[in-house]
Amino acid sequence: MKLDGYGIVITGASQGLGKAVAGKCVQEGAHVVICARDAHRLEDTRAELASKAAPGQQIVSQQADVCRRDDIRRLFETASSSLPKLDGLVNNAGVYGPKGLLEEVDLDEWWSAIEINLLGVVLTCREALPIFRRQGHGKIVNLSGGGATAPLPRISAYAASKAAVVRLTETVAEETRGSGIDVNAIAPGALNTRLLDEVISSGPESVGAGFYERALKQKQQGGTPLQTAADLCVFLLSAASNGITGRLISAVWDPWRGLADRLDELNRGDIYTLRRIVPADRGLNWE
Repeated sequence: MKLDGYGIVITGASQGLGKAVAGKCVQEGAHVVICARDAHRLEDTRAELASKAAPGQQIVSQQADVCRRDDIRRLFETASSSLPKLDGLVNNAGVYGPKGLLEEVDLDEWWSAIEINLLGVVLTCREALPIFRRQGHGKIVNLSGGGATAPLPRISAYAASKAAVVRLTETVAEETRGSGIDVNAIAPGALNTRLLDEVISSGPESVGAGFYERALKQKQQGGTPLQTAADLCVFLLSAASNGITGRLISAVWDPWRGLADRLDELNRGDIYTLRRIVPADRGLNWE
């Protein structure tokens, strides 16, 4: 099993993709600590995961709001006391935030989305990194998405925060280079989760007609299987991805299963990173 004996912390894991990632980690032999804000749903998920675990596998839940420093401190105290060791962190907790034109949405809701999507990643990384540095290894997987690579009108808090998560990922990867710690972000694809239902229920007036129509079509067609992104998370948590760091990898479009064979090429350039495009990149000379 790819994660046999590993200890993994997964945020936002009571439902949707987080739950799928936790299930795949358990299937691959990992001990897991899962967190979410909804205590009842979290306990149901813990019990479900535990029913599928092997004897001796630790399946632990801890209610936590990723925006609250004390909650995250307690989460990692629980992880340290419950798991044989801590090998990986998956930052999955996230929200779309308010939908509408920037000047019209509720500012408190906008800022709350930034806190959850970006500052939540900062807080968990600050707890995990000292542990990873002491032991000389560790894996961090941050959930990003389409909002990081293209404008997302009327969902500006989500777009801004997910782009920031990618640049944070790249920066922390540089800060930890050579330490045995790998830090990556993933784009999971168009998932049929509560976030999609949220977009549909908001209506075209809030999210825009084009985005709304794409959401309806995705709902009808089924979207990207959760398992696709969960498989990528397991790959990035496992030893198979050692040395791959500072990248935004698409679960759907990128040939990530073979990236270990292209490690030298990957580390020599800026593939799977966010970069500014200049005229020369498009064959133009504006001098």
